[in-house]
Amino acid sequence: MKMDYHVHLEEGPYSFRWLERTSQAIASFHSPDRLEKGTKEYITWQINALKNRLDQGCYSEEWLDFYLMRAKQLELKEVGIVDHLYRFHETKAYFEKNMILDASDLGKMQRYWLDSVMTENMNDFVDTILRAKEKWRSEGVELRLGIEADYFVGCDTELKELLSAYPWDYVIGSVHFVDGWGFDNPQTVDKFKGMDLKVLYEQFFTTVEKAIRSELFDFVAHLDNLKVFNFQVDDMDFMQTWYKRIADALVDTGTATEVNAGLYYRYPVKEMCPGPDFVKVLVEHGVEFTVSSDSHYPDDLGKFTVVNADMLKSLGVQKLVGFDKRVKKYHSL
Repeated sequence: MKMDYHVHLEEGPYSFRWLERTSQAIASFHSPDRLEKGTKEYITWQINALKNRLDQGCYSEEWLDFYLMRAKQLELKEVGIVDHLYRFHETKAYFEKNMILDASDLGKMQRYWLDSVMTENMNDFVDTILRAKEKWRSEGVELRLGIEADYFVGCDTELKELLSAYPWDYVIGSVHFVDGWGFDNPQTVDKFKGMDLKVLYEQFFTTVEKAIRSELFDFVAHLDNLKVFNFQVDDMDFMQTWYKRIADALVDTGTATEVNAGLYYRYPVKEMCPGPDFVKVLVEHGVEFTVSSDSHYPDDLGKFTVVNADMLKSLGVQKLVGFDKRVKKYHSL
């Protein structure tokens, strides 16, 4: 069965690049054929379409309909829409406590980023997806409500409380920070240079392992996304040791993971996440998988999910996992 379990509705910071990318997404669904690109009339249409998009916001029915249209085009049967926990005002204290937000260059940069992306209310997101479920079902697609929650060591109780009031179908755990540094932010990439990568990966994988063993999550996302800008450890024995530890933690706790295409088509590393060697170890240990595009725009929905499902099948995986009200549902490959 075709599915995509890690789909976002929006992501800041809000810039001219964001406007351009949003305009591209809108045009992929209803660009007026009568207007030629590069003309004044076409740019007027773009401006009006973007204004409408901004006025309505990312939780509008029209924006969500684009995702439904793409899901139907690709014949997806289940789509899980999530948002990052850092998108919501309700989580401000959680992130301010765990991120570097001081007067240093890194702190100032991350403060700008957090203030730029933390623009929404969680209730609005939850209500939008819950309202849309019946419409999607009538169109032949099961819509699932998820959340992608950043894990910080020592904050298990706080995170559990933040998530407890909402009827999630599943909760994704993820690690985007090491010692308060958001390592996947292109503005902070220089911090990688000169670092001891083994020490850095040890910190990262230790956090991933603790996230898994917290048992807060239904699946843990992009297990090796520290490689995002292609800073990687050239020591396969070291990496294999961690691959096996992560696999053991997933099996011990009954936690699933994903093959995530986001790094492949959106970031310099150009590799699926986890990478092929990591995936083989996970499969050998009997880890359960779902597949995801990690799309942040409707025209990226479903990207490479079929490719990755076929790859898992070729390695002997017989089923993918989905979720409904935090209960696993299995689907044959």
